[in-house]
Amino acid sequence: MISPCTPDERPISRHDLVFVSAESWHAMLAARGDLAGHPLVADWADRGWPAVRRRATPTDAFGVPLGLPLPPAAGKQRLSFVLRFDDIVSVARPPALNDVRASAPRTWQPTLDRLDELTVRHAVEVRVFGSLAWQALTRLDYVTDHSDLDLLLDLRGATDVDRLVADIAAIEADAPMRLDGELMRQDGAAVNWREFLGGPQEILVKRVDSVGLLRRDRFVLGAMS
Repeated sequence: MISPCTPDERPISRHDLVFVSAESWHAMLAARGDLAGHPLVADWADRGWPAVRRRATPTDAFGVPLGLPLPPAAGKQRLSFVLRFDDIVSVARPPALNDVRASAPRTWQPTLDRLDELTVRHAVEVRVFGSLAWQALTRLDYVTDHSDLDLLLDLRGATDVDRLVADIAAIEADAPMRLDGELMRQDGAAVNWREFLGGPQEILVKRVDSVGLLRRDRFVLGAMS
């Protein structure tokens, strides 16, 4: 279940769902001629649907960088916006695995069962972003026969990360879809689980305001550099 909070209760992390006031949304669209007349985007905030917090780029104006991936029927575009902090009504973490199961294809259900067992075994919380999350949030058709399942695994201090990623790889070996996604520390720093499994000395770490390389062991220890 989505549990929104006000944006001043905690920092807004990558992949967080960001709910914008309808008034601010329409004001932003009025300045975006490229989106003029796009009915789905125009009504987005009116329907109570969120955007997603993305990483800032050097060309972004000052504000909160947001993204919005449209469904395949709408061209599968990835839209980018920058809104003011005051435009935000609430934020929420991505939906939990069990909250999106009803929106997943039937052929995915055995894999979701195994991932649910993994959360218990490793005492981690598994959240979902990407096509399945958007389909669950909007009831629009995002998932296709070629869709990945994008996972966000919230790490805890006691998590055995090497065993965790090995278990994910074992689940993927029998899955009908590709399992993509990230391992995210409590401070918001995240790495791709597949890259971590591959075992390079340095891995790419993504934060809300930067990307950089960091040794695998230092990432697990919570180091910043």
